[in-house]
Amino acid sequence: MRLLLTNDDSIECVFLHELAVALRDAGHELFVVAPKTEQSWIGAAKSRHRRVHSSAVDRGLGVPTWIVDGTPSDCVIMAVRRILGSKPDLVLSGVNSGQNAADDVTYSGTVAGAFEGTLLGVPSIALSQAYTFEGGVRDIPWETAATHAPGIIRKLVQFGFPPAIVYNLNFPNRQPDDVTGVVITTQGRLTHGLHIDARVDGRGNPYFWLAYKRERPDITAGTDLEALHQGAVSVTPLRLDMTAYDLGDPLRHHFARGA
Repeated sequence: MRLLLTNDDSIECVFLHELAVALRDAGHELFVVAPKTEQSWIGAAKSRHRRVHSSAVDRGLGVPTWIVDGTPSDCVIMAVRRILGSKPDLVLSGVNSGQNAADDVTYSGTVAGAFEGTLLGVPSIALSQAYTFEGGVRDIPWETAATHAPGIIRKLVQFGFPPAIVYNLNFPNRQPDDVTGVVITTQGRLTHGLHIDARVDGRGNPYFWLAYKRERPDITAGTDLEALHQGAVSVTPLRLDMTAYDLGDPLRHHFARGA
């Protein structure tokens, strides 16, 4: 297959390199187009109000590699519209350092990269690896995604990609042999974890920092959060169409009644 690989953790991310090598060694025609700097939590942002630069680089991956000084969405657009010359067969966005489950898909640059591929008419998959963060140190079991991703991707390609569907894969914070299975899930819900941290700089000027704290969520059965909690790989089909169809008729009846 002709594959495009991007991410939001930047061209320097070791996970990007490891996945690129694995895909290359599997015999795929691979192109890597990734952000110059980390773009985590940037969502579907696009660089419409500044110049975007792109350049070919050598990161020792043995595949054509480019950096873009923009967002994951910028990378996919640049790759499909200019760098590759034609559409790839599949866009892979990740593997992200950290899970992208539940409401976090709305913030995720990784998921946004896959959404952008789908908007451009290319089947797309987002991949994220959960990890432990203790004492300021990330303990990330990359080998879990490396071990299980190829087979899951192959099965998804065999199943096919309905129009406007993105597959969101999350790998649990476990070693490969401890993974309990692959579960098809729904999107869970999290508590809103961002708050404002008020600070003062060295000159006495106030400023603010978006800080991140989150309460333990209520885990609903069948969700991506439950699958990860139970040590399984979560596969969530996401729609670009976010219409709440079940509210259509009730809203029509409400407005039809008049003021």
